[in-house]
Amino acid sequence: MDLGAQYRRYISYLNEGRVHDLGDFVHEELIYNDEPMTRDDYQNYIADDFARIPDLHFDIHQLIVSDNHVASRIRFNCTPEADFRGHAPNGQKISFVEHVFYQFENGKIRQVWSLLDDRAIHAQMEKENN
Repeated sequence: MDLGAQYRRYISYLNEGRVHDLGDFVHEELIYNDEPMTRDDYQNYIADDFARIPDLHFDIHQLIVSDNHVASRIRFNCTPEADFRGHAPNGQKISFVEHVFYQFENGKIRQVWSLLDDRAIHAQMEKENN
């Protein structure tokens, strides 16, 4: 299986708002940042981000595939409309990146390690709130 193509398809589902339709991409049970969760939990976690940020769009800037691992640098330019990562919305568009690593098993995501640029988020969201 071409994991790069599978991952791009997964991201396209997210960008289409199909967050509750990830059965082709994510195992029923997975680990997210060392915490076990179900696919439903994972889908709800992503859906919550879309509820807070309706214009959320995943823009892949770098993608590396090696064996059963995918590494991606994703850029976001979006406007939070509800509290996001501990910050009240300020009506301004923010830009930040996520560095995320995935372990695939049988073509589906089994484990995720995600790191968001919280410093950039904080700086931009606090700008108009002070």
